[in-house]
Amino acid sequence: MTQRETKLPETRSALSRPLLAAVGLAVVLVIGFAALGLVLNTVDQTPEVPGRTGPLALVSIDAPDAASAPCTSLIEKLPAQLPSGKDVLPRRELASPAPPATVAWGDTEHDPVVLRCGLPRPAELSATSQLRVISDVQWLQLPGSGSSTWVVVDRGVHIALTVPDDAGTGALQDVSTAVRDLLPKQPVKATP
Repeated sequence: MTQRETKLPETRSALSRPLLAAVGLAVVLVIGFAALGLVLNTVDQTPEVPGRTGPLALVSIDAPDAASAPCTSLIEKLPAQLPSGKDVLPRRELASPAPPATVAWGDTEHDPVVLRCGLPRPAELSATSQLRVISDVQWLQLPGSGSSTWVVVDRGVHIALTVPDDAGTGALQDVSTAVRDLLPKQPVKATP
């Protein structure tokens, strides 16, 4: 600026500063709520894992003793929920047609635990099979991919309990107690 130029005073409206603050606050709030909505949507939208919601569809398998009195008695007396690690799994509804003498427990965060009663003697059971005794019930473990199936081998009927690997032993213990209390113990019948 040269000395000859005169500096004109700046003019400001009395409303411009509060109006600018209000608009700025509104913009910050809108951005904040939009970001919060995105975060909450991401947290609430857990991917749906097949088999964890709605009625559980199970294939029928050979279960010649499913309609037997021991299976009927056991199915009626099984607990309404089973432990899975630190969580508790409620009973799951089975899709129609449901296999006879079958019960499942699970929720949206856990793979199901499935019990089937009245199965034939497992081919893997032999005189040298390693059995695990839980609550005075003898089980044969059949390891699988991501889960194990445990088969009761010392009662009048064979009972299979399929448990996800991350479920812990609570389900096996609770079912063992029910089996022990309801079904009389019998000698294990294994092939030589």
